[in-house]
Amino acid sequence: MRFGVLGPLDVRTADGTPVRVPERKVRVLLADLLAHRGRPVSADRLVADLWGDDGPGNPLRALHAKVSQLRRALEEAEPGGRDLVESRSPGYLLRADATVDTDRFAELAARAREVADPSARAALLADAVSLWRGPAFAEFADLDFTRSEVTRLEELRLVALEDLARARLDLGEHAAVVSELADLVARHPLRERLRATHLRALYRSGRQGEALAGYDDLRRRLADDLGVDPSPELADLHRAMLAQDPDLAPPVRPGTNLQNPLTPLVGRRRDVAEVRRLLAEHRLVTLTGPGGVGKTRLAVETARQVVDGFPDGVWVVEVSGSSALPDVVAAVLGIRDDGTWGGQHLDTLDRLANALRDKRVLLVLDNCEQVLPDVAELTAVVLRTAPHVRVLATSREPLAVAGEVRRPVAPLAGDAAVELFVARATAAAPESALDLGAVAEVCRRLDGLPLALELAATKVRALGVHGVLARLDDRFRVLAGGYRDAPPRQRTLRAVIDWSWELLDDASRVVLRRLAVHSEGCAFEAAEAVCGHPGGPSGSDEPGGPGDVLDVLTGLVDRSLVVVVEGPDGNRYRLLESVSAYCVERLREAGELDDVRRRHVEHYTGLAERSRLRGPEQREWLRRLDAESANLRGALDHAVRHGLTSHASRLVDALAWYWVLRGRLGEAHRALTAAHTLGRTAATTAWQTGIGIMIGHGADRAERIAHAVRDCPDPHATWFLGHALCRIGDLTSAEGLIDRALTGFAAAGDRWGAAAALGDRALQHFVRGDLEAAARDGERSAALFRDLGDTWGQLRATRPLAAVAEAFGDHDGAADRLRTGLRLADQLGLWPEVSDLTAGLGRIALLAGDHARAREHHERALHLAAQHGFRAGEVNARLGLALGARREGDLDVAEEHLVVVAEWHDQVGLTGANALVLAELGFVAELRGDLATAAARHRESYEVASDTGDPRALALALEGLAGATTSPDVAAALLGAADAARRSTTMGGDASLGEPAC
Repeated sequence: MRFGVLGPLDVRTADGTPVRVPERKVRVLLADLLAHRGRPVSADRLVADLWGDDGPGNPLRALHAKVSQLRRALEEAEPGGRDLVESRSPGYLLRADATVDTDRFAELAARAREVADPSARAALLADAVSLWRGPAFAEFADLDFTRSEVTRLEELRLVALEDLARARLDLGEHAAVVSELADLVARHPLRERLRATHLRALYRSGRQGEALAGYDDLRRRLADDLGVDPSPELADLHRAMLAQDPDLAPPVRPGTNLQNPLTPLVGRRRDVAEVRRLLAEHRLVTLTGPGGVGKTRLAVETARQVVDGFPDGVWVVEVSGSSALPDVVAAVLGIRDDGTWGGQHLDTLDRLANALRDKRVLLVLDNCEQVLPDVAELTAVVLRTAPHVRVLATSREPLAVAGEVRRPVAPLAGDAAVELFVARATAAAPESALDLGAVAEVCRRLDGLPLALELAATKVRALGVHGVLARLDDRFRVLAGGYRDAPPRQRTLRAVIDWSWELLDDASRVVLRRLAVHSEGCAFEAAEAVCGHPGGPSGSDEPGGPGDVLDVLTGLVDRSLVVVVEGPDGNRYRLLESVSAYCVERLREAGELDDVRRRHVEHYTGLAERSRLRGPEQREWLRRLDAESANLRGALDHAVRHGLTSHASRLVDALAWYWVLRGRLGEAHRALTAAHTLGRTAATTAWQTGIGIMIGHGADRAERIAHAVRDCPDPHATWFLGHALCRIGDLTSAEGLIDRALTGFAAAGDRWGAAAALGDRALQHFVRGDLEAAARDGERSAALFRDLGDTWGQLRATRPLAAVAEAFGDHDGAADRLRTGLRLADQLGLWPEVSDLTAGLGRIALLAGDHARAREHHERALHLAAQHGFRAGEVNARLGLALGARREGDLDVAEEHLVVVAEWHDQVGLTGANALVLAELGFVAELRGDLATAAARHRESYEVASDTGDPRALALALEGLAGATTSPDVAAALLGAADAARRSTTMGGDASLGEPAC
């Protein structure tokens, strides 16, 4: 049972099903016990908290009845739930081991304080803050029994928000921090740590005047309200701002997915320096050598040392034979394919190359020998298209791409090999005395192969160095004969892995070989499901329950056969490539390769189906599925290749919404197509149809939609098809589908579906100019999604509501909505939304006449969109830059941007959006004194606006024509018509920008 108090009281079963706690007083009782969890609350105190001075005739009996109601509600929801509420003198308590969201919040905040890396720290703190659904104990916050707990929790939340803002400042996200802290500073103007962070963010955003004014405001408030001066930290910050201290400049931190190594790289200093030199001189460097020689560690350490030389990031891509390589690289780089419209959808490789065209990026492609031709093709296309990208590859064979420089990685020689062996042996057995002469001989016998050295070093604790050396001679005599045709160094490594294998007990061998079916490692849950034996029958050599598997894994980690890396939800377990290849052989020998791969498919199909991407666990599950992307791809690939029709259909059905949220539409469409080679369901057909619409498969669209709706009457399918049409701008065709879905959701009592449909309908109302209806449906959608805890839904609802607020002239309200959306989009990593919302703030700044801030927002939006391959976002940001440039009198820049925007609209079939662009081109011509061209552009704008029926666009075109005419009477008539058009939208309107708010 899980309890939530960081917002309205929330009770859910272990699987996330909401639990209804009946009656207000029973909920008050539960809140009281939660506020004092683990401590008994006296019966007298509970009676007073529930009834106050107006208590029942027999208060103890009445209290007992409420406790019984609470226990019954918990027990009916989940067996054993009643035991959470215990009778304990002098009253009752909620057991301390009850799961409450405050525990998770405190855990994440504590972990963040121990992490040095600001990116990891920010991620943990964002997770912690996202647990808050509103004020703590929201509906009970005014009651005496919660007051101290609410105060304590609110202070912890503020500290976490301050820590998060500081971490984001360290990441260079000062502009976003300014926006997000504005409301918090207004509510807590005397909180000095918060104000210091806000002032620093303002300064770094180029708003030094506002930063200095903010300090003066705080100084006056402290003096007037408290009679104190600002803290020394704030005074030092003020002096630094006045002196424009270079130390205040924002840090430049390129993005990267490099993980912190658990152990230092030993014996490779010269190699790292040489690879760095090669990378500085050449665009493609391939590290070649046999398995176990240390290619990956050398590449990763080199990449770590050159991060600052690649402002757009250093990204490691683990090449897997079971996945389409361009999809894998695009996912690692965060390049989405949901920003393309109409017929402009490119294949993933072309889209990847275009997104990298102007980037200074280092790609580290690891284990390329698995799919050498695919790696060669991708590398050649990227290097040809993106002149500033460099590639560092690891492979047992060269890529054979033009311009490639090959750098063989040799085993460790002499002292370097001894240094590695001693470091690892000492870590495994700190008290061991090492005979360096014997160590040198072990290293010589193992050919200096780092993986062989590490495996052998783990045996020092049990055998000592001389014992290891003696047994090495035995191993090579006995084992080498089995694979004389292998290269000498591969025979050495094989012998050492064989030796490690034969020292394992049967249970350890089972787990180790079964781990090999995973891609990029696995979580413990997966290791238990795939590697363990269900039920652990008596007499079985296979591990049974979770304790058995965990004990085995721990032993394998100690022997360096399994590597532990940190994942989003705890440790992940993975095999090095050479060990993995060896274990696949052992799986085949045991005759269980197909069976274990089927277990793998079954586990990851179940994981996908258990994912909760609609509701409060959305963010957690997105990260979890991100971490398992390689395993999910591998499971689907195996299901398709081996004819597992049911598993393939279930997988793509369960993952479709995940792919949509992550913007991996091309991957989704290919996966659905592959699954459909075995068979299709009505649901997967609907998914494929909708996703096909989003990526520009427009032929016979209406017929395909009708077929999908007929075969799949589920309102979710109907809604998704309508939503897909909304996403590509075809709101008219979407209208009937959205209304039909809304009716179905209402009949089924489906609140998530109703909220989603209302959000799309709000957008439709807005485009038609019915702002009151847009506000009504948008608010209903936002309220439902907020109650459900669905971050994506809340984000989706902010867009039409911000547009309505802007249209009514409530610019502060619109900005608040946009900042809320930014926070939500950032939590989910939805960078296209971050780009569009940032551009929206730029439009608000234009309305306020703050051209510098508008330009900053639009440039940031353009950078984000380009970084993630979001072409629609780039165009939107360019439009904002054009609007600002025209208002600042930079007509050539404005025209340049507007022409690009107009051409893209025409290419993708969004000609209706050109009403604004043509009007702006008309205003540019008018400012140049070219009234004939201005009139022509405004007439074109009027024709487009007439086709769309948008009254705001019509009004803008009429106003433009009025400015381009020399006749006062004609101008007056046109302005009157424009005023009537604006009034028809039920808003009156703010014409200062003249653009439709969406």
